[in-house]
Amino acid sequence: MGVYAKPPFAGPQQVLDYVGRYTHRVAISNNRLLDIEDGRVQFRYKDYRHDNQQKIMTVSADEFIRRFLLHVLPDGFQRIRYYGFLGNRYRQQKLALCRQLLGMKSADQATRSIESSKDYRDRYEQLTGVSLRLCPVCRRGRMIRIELPVTLVCPSPISRDTS
Repeated sequence: MGVYAKPPFAGPQQVLDYVGRYTHRVAISNNRLLDIEDGRVQFRYKDYRHDNQQKIMTVSADEFIRRFLLHVLPDGFQRIRYYGFLGNRYRQQKLALCRQLLGMKSADQATRSIESSKDYRDRYEQLTGVSLRLCPVCRRGRMIRIELPVTLVCPSPISRDTS
């Protein structure tokens, strides 16, 4: 079996927006619900057969709940499944092979080189533009660690007699 794929017309961002709408949402959003009265539910929908026109449908509450529950997954099922190199089986090995074929460093090497070359204060400054080494009051003096703060140790929980 083969897969036919071509570049998206509007670019990868449009594809990401499209997929995001369908993977992390409920079956019907609240703004599409128009009225709930006398055991009937009225909601807005898009009619794809008639030029994507916005239309209004009214159904009984029982029918609305039945349709809504068609979108609820049974226990043990998950909404998003990954296939190919992102599938759960051998994911680490497949990603390592992808990195090798692309001429990239392995995830471990990249993480180690970044962590070893930069202190967390340097990384924080790079990300936020705020230095943790400068005095927060005068912004001129350098902060020097004199001693580590003492961590409070919680006492052991009180054992209660449950008899």
